[in-house]
Amino acid sequence: MHPPHQKLSNPAISADQPRTVSDSFGSISLPAGVLWGAQTARSLQFFAIGEQRMPMDVVHALALIKWAAACVNSDLTMQTPDMARAIAKAADRVAAGEFDDHFPLSVWQTGSGTQSNMNVNEVIANLATQDSALGAESNQKVHPNDDVNLGQSSNDVFPTAMHIAVALKAKSALMPALDDLISALSAKALEFESIVKIGRTHLQDATPITLGQEFGGYGAQLRHCQQNLLSTMRAVHKLAIGGTAVGTGLNTHPDFGKQVANRLASRLGISFTQADNLFAAMAGHEALVAFHSALRMLAIALTKIANDIRLMGSGPRAGLGELILPQNEPGSSIMPGKVNPTQVEAMTMVCAQVMGHDAAIGFAASQGQFELNVYKPLIALNTLDSIRLLSDAMRSFTQHCVAGLKVNHARVNESMQSSLMLVTALVPHIGYDRAAEIAKQAQADNCTLKQAALASKAVTAEQFDRWVDPVKMLSASIQNK
Repeated sequence: MHPPHQKLSNPAISADQPRTVSDSFGSISLPAGVLWGAQTARSLQFFAIGEQRMPMDVVHALALIKWAAACVNSDLTMQTPDMARAIAKAADRVAAGEFDDHFPLSVWQTGSGTQSNMNVNEVIANLATQDSALGAESNQKVHPNDDVNLGQSSNDVFPTAMHIAVALKAKSALMPALDDLISALSAKALEFESIVKIGRTHLQDATPITLGQEFGGYGAQLRHCQQNLLSTMRAVHKLAIGGTAVGTGLNTHPDFGKQVANRLASRLGISFTQADNLFAAMAGHEALVAFHSALRMLAIALTKIANDIRLMGSGPRAGLGELILPQNEPGSSIMPGKVNPTQVEAMTMVCAQVMGHDAAIGFAASQGQFELNVYKPLIALNTLDSIRLLSDAMRSFTQHCVAGLKVNHARVNESMQSSLMLVTALVPHIGYDRAAEIAKQAQADNCTLKQAALASKAVTAEQFDRWVDPVKMLSASIQNK
């Protein structure tokens, strides 16, 4: 549920009565109390598609651009100080989320995001018009295009907002959640470093490993994903602002784009700069394609890690049963006492969604002819949704699964001691072929590896005990601990 419309001090905008406004297409009626204008109303009329609104992260980013643009236009003497202050103040309020209910547009609109840019322009214009910064006796009306959008085009502002929204969300949510999960896995790697268990390849028994080594591997996978994300973020920090309609910078000051990027960087603490080539920044979205590909890589790694934990925790009696997963809630409406790996299920569903988003983003980024990609809202929606889903899922998985994992020591020891792949330790002493015969015979006779080895006369009991030691089969660094 969205908050009620804000009370307005501008008598021209009644909270009780609808009003009629005009644009280049003519007059159109608006509901009572809304801050938006004609272009927003037309978008609501012609794009009643789905339930997904333009993400508020994009709306807030657009408002941040309007704030920076007003400041820069004042500095460059393109706008009067009073006008700039009124616009900047209104934009600040929108960026802070004070008027979120006044941004109702569907994400499924024009592919350039023009209507959402105008929605922001109209709301800020109406707020700025009633601001005392323009003077109590002033009849000056702030125009959404001429004043709020001064020096800008939707074609450069919207992709700039996409990058800002993604960068802010990655900084505030994604990277901290990833850091926390890596830390939790590293803590478990340390906790489990002395637990020797059987390794598995192809879902079949392999040579021994420690549980700590397994969890250390998971942490290393995610650190690689982390570095990849940080690398792709550098291109996301390049902004299209200053390109206006087609990348040439028509109708704006030549220093406008650079100064807006500098203002945003200073305020937000992110190294935003103007893109080196504004034509590429508006016609293509390779930066976000690469960033989302890094999100897909993260989703792939998380799927593997979560599924390993699911499998090691399977059971508790008829599965592998090596890990004891936290019991957070009942797992069945009919089977009493059943507990399921629900955190794993939530995580892997999120990862599947992210992989689907990546396919849609790849197709969308290939579209749009000549000077403008026209699938921008879809790219913004899916990228931000992936960030949100992965951030939330990692935080939940860390808190409600990884942090509470325990080891079923008896089951771990039983599986290791009964594994036939300990026979690998005999290979340097009796050769591969004789060792393989012993393993096959043990399986055929359903006996222990030691019993089969002694029956083969290939080794003595003393030799078997000395050579077949799971700890000695680990790396030298583990053996020496």
